[in-house]
Amino acid sequence: MPDNEAVCPLKYLSKTFGGKWKLSIICVLASKNSQRYTTIKRRLRTITNTMLAQSLRELEADGIINRQEFFEKLPHVEYSLTERGERALPMLTAAAEWAIKEMAFENVNVNCTKCQSI
Repeated sequence: MPDNEAVCPLKYLSKTFGGKWKLSIICVLASKNSQRYTTIKRRLRTITNTMLAQSLRELEADGIINRQEFFEKLPHVEYSLTERGERALPMLTAAAEWAIKEMAFENVNVNCTKCQSI
C-alpha cells in the first residue's frame, strides 16, 4: 500500500489475511516451527499447487511467513512464521474462538481441531 495513504484497518487486515487459504496456511505453520511445501499441501488436502504457491508468495510478500531454501542432496523449501506472523496469532486465536462459539450457537460442527488452539 502507498506510503501516507489512509487505509481502513479492516481492509488492511483483509488484504493481509483474506482469501480462502491464507488462514489455513497460517494455522498449519503455527503448529510447528517450519513445514515443507509438501507437508502443507498434504495438510490442506484440497488446495491446488497453483493456489498454495500463490498464497505462500503473498504471505511471504506481506512479511507473515519466511521461505527458506535448502540446497542439499535432496533440495527442498521450508516455510515458517515470521515474528510478524507470530504477533498475529493472538488476534487469529481470538477470531477462531469467536467463530467456534458462533458455530456452536448455530449447531455447526467444527472441522479442524488444530486451529482451535493456534
